[in-house]
Amino acid sequence: MIRLVCGLVGGLGIFLLGMKNMSDGMQAVAGASLRRLIGAVTGNRFAATAVGTLVTCIVQSSSVTTVMVVGFVNSGVMQLTQAVGVIMGANIGTTITGWVLVLNVGKHGLPILGVAAIVHLFSRGDRWRYWAMTIMGIGMVFFGLELMKEACAIIKGMPAFETWFKAFDASNYAGVLKCAIVGCILTTIVQSSSATLGITISLATQGIISYETAAALVLGENIGTTITAFLASLGTTTNARRAAYFHVLFNIVGVIWITLVFQSYIKVIEWMLGVDPRQTLLIDGKETLPHVTSGIAAVHSVFNVVNTLLFMPLVPSCVRFLVWFVPNKGFKEKPRLTDLDILMLETPTLAIEQSHKEIRKMGDGCLKMLDWLHELRQQEEPEKALSDRLKHREQVLDNVQDEIAEFMTKLLSGNIPHAVADEARRQLQLTDEYESLSDYIANLEKFDRKLRRDGLRFNADQRAELDELNQLCREYLVAVNEAMAVSNRTVQIKTEPMSKRIRDAIKQQRKKHLGEISQGSIPPLQTIAFMACLNAYSRVRDHIHGIAEEVSEER
Repeated sequence: MIRLVCGLVGGLGIFLLGMKNMSDGMQAVAGASLRRLIGAVTGNRFAATAVGTLVTCIVQSSSVTTVMVVGFVNSGVMQLTQAVGVIMGANIGTTITGWVLVLNVGKHGLPILGVAAIVHLFSRGDRWRYWAMTIMGIGMVFFGLELMKEACAIIKGMPAFETWFKAFDASNYAGVLKCAIVGCILTTIVQSSSATLGITISLATQGIISYETAAALVLGENIGTTITAFLASLGTTTNARRAAYFHVLFNIVGVIWITLVFQSYIKVIEWMLGVDPRQTLLIDGKETLPHVTSGIAAVHSVFNVVNTLLFMPLVPSCVRFLVWFVPNKGFKEKPRLTDLDILMLETPTLAIEQSHKEIRKMGDGCLKMLDWLHELRQQEEPEKALSDRLKHREQVLDNVQDEIAEFMTKLLSGNIPHAVADEARRQLQLTDEYESLSDYIANLEKFDRKLRRDGLRFNADQRAELDELNQLCREYLVAVNEAMAVSNRTVQIKTEPMSKRIRDAIKQQRKKHLGEISQGSIPPLQTIAFMACLNAYSRVRDHIHGIAEEVSEER
């Protein structure tokens, strides 16, 4: 009993850790591909399904993909129709695990693990390290599976246990349902269909359970894996909950119809494989079932492909049903200012891309503030609504910085690639620069407003000079924003003349104004306000220059 428990627990632990390493390694290696794939998702259900399949094959987990999709829908990045397609694709992509196990390298998993671990520990380049982590994960998966198989072999010498397992017989409809329910419950408990798939294969290859029983268990595991996305949807927006409910609906309806034709379905799988998964062979004096793993993998894959094909024309109807089943709330749901969601942290490479989009929005916000400042300064009587909008935008950017900083802190606390960690720190600095930039633009408007309140106003020459600075700063910010959007590393060199021109203009205006003061024609309050504006524009230039430095990575 101790050997059985230790073997199963130890093997399962190594198997799960291997799956995680494989997933993390592939995400780190294929980060750019993941970003392109998610960016390619459109309302086209076929394209969305293809993206879901590819992403899940890369991250090796349908739970990660569906949780990520719930996060995107919750933040408004992805529409429900897009999410439905990706979720269907995720169900197909997750079947890759079974086909990986068909390779059946068995005891070779340990040397694969050892060699990959050495490469991972002693490689200097990140790319080599993460490839090694992926291969190390594959080795751990096979080694963990081998340990579970050896542990399951002990059951054959324990008649009570073997009799208990024999009670799960999928030879009739009631037995198929019972096995599917057990598979569902087991997957719900461990929250990993890959783990229960590994246990199922271990039991089937040792002959503890029949091929039909293993197939029925795998079908139930499809329902159990939906619990992860369902739990992730709690407390999210209505559309995010609809996406999670579709995942549940898709698998429950699929399992219901497949159990009705289960015996015929098994015969179709055998015909497709061209071999009998129940066939035994003697290898080293031991009875083995060499084809049972491929049979289980085929059951899993064909079911999800066929179920997706059946649901594909029903997507609009499913979306309408979900909208009816989960009605909209009586208020606009946008709990946060940014589109960031903690669920995105499951995939760091996509999380960092999403935060980059939010920083680009900060740059656009600062640009609008400069335009509004120019408009207010030209008005004889400043428009209160426009002034309030400018002040509100500055407060919004303060809160956006807080949300991005919170998101980045959580991202950095996890186990993420060095490149992602460096990018996260750079983005934190960028948010600080943009937020400070918005503060000084708001101060410029405040100086003009305060001067008007005291019954004064900048004269025509001063307004022209300040507008010149405003336009120069705007051009500088546009160039830096565009470079930041595409990570142009040469931005500092290309924009240095703009920076110098602003600095020279401020010096000339300050010198000219000091000369005018000696003539005694300018009121003291007007002088103070004008000099404060020059200082503020100098700080605006400094922060835009700071953004350019971060984009150029020259700090």
